[in-house]
Amino acid sequence: MTIWVNEQIDPSGIIYSCIACCDETQAKDCHETFKNDLTDAQKQLGWVARLRTVESWDDVPVSALKLN
Repeated sequence: MTIWVNEQIDPSGIIYSCIACCDETQAKDCHETFKNDLTDAQKQLGWVARLRTVESWDDVPVSALKLN
């Protein structure tokens, strides 16, 4: 099973927002939203939107909103 994990990460490496799901299309749409929601100022400060995959729910950050 592939789980898609979307994260918005602040300049210090702390996860600000996280959503995880098993639907690739939904995950990619969410990632675009996460990227578009970052302001130019946030990007300049080092905020990033990251999309990654994991194989187990155990590898998803505990703070994530988990969608099935």
